[in-house]
Amino acid sequence: MVVIRLSRGGAKARPFYNIVVADKRVRRDGRFIERLGFYNPLAKEGEEKLRVAQDRLTYWRGVGAQASPTVERLLHGAPVAAPAAAAAA
Repeated sequence: MVVIRLSRGGAKARPFYNIVVADKRVRRDGRFIERLGFYNPLAKEGEEKLRVAQDRLTYWRGVGAQASPTVERLLHGAPVAAPAAAAAA
């Protein structure tokens, strides 16, 4: 099964997570299919805390990828960015 989950990076005591699409059998920080965005839990004020490519997320969910509970929680609380064309009008 293909899952959308977090892959940890960063230094000790300074976590940084990539949101990736991976095979469920592969280890957490191992090989992945595609990187969809990132989550920085220690982002300071003015820094971006979460970024996700919504079009790719929609594609992967459409072909059956399941998001982990943590990714679901992050995406549920994330504001949806308006398309650039709609924002300009």
